[in-house]
Amino acid sequence: MVELTKDNFDAEVKGSSLPVLVDFWGPKCGPCMALLPNVHKMAEEFEGKVKFCSVDVSQNRRVAINCRVMGLPTFLFWKNGEEVARISGAEVTLEKIKENVEKLL
Repeated sequence: MVELTKDNFDAEVKGSSLPVLVDFWGPKCGPCMALLPNVHKMAEEFEGKVKFCSVDVSQNRRVAINCRVMGLPTFLFWKNGEEVARISGAEVTLEKIKENVEKLL
């Protein structure tokens, strides 16, 4: 998992040759913390096919604002430098995350 900040977001996400999943999370977000280990496992499963990145919004508020992230957890899916999908809040499940990752391929 690549940790994103305002300094590396564009290079890692918009400049990536691979499709990208961006996980917006916070240390005080229970659902985020519950998903984290499984998202890390999924990152291993798709290694070399999809780049998995994460943004700790407690440290990187500007990145969240720039991506119009209003609530947690939020997952953005990027392909060819463009955001192609997003899921957030109650609609975030491991199944939904995986479904969207597979659509990137």
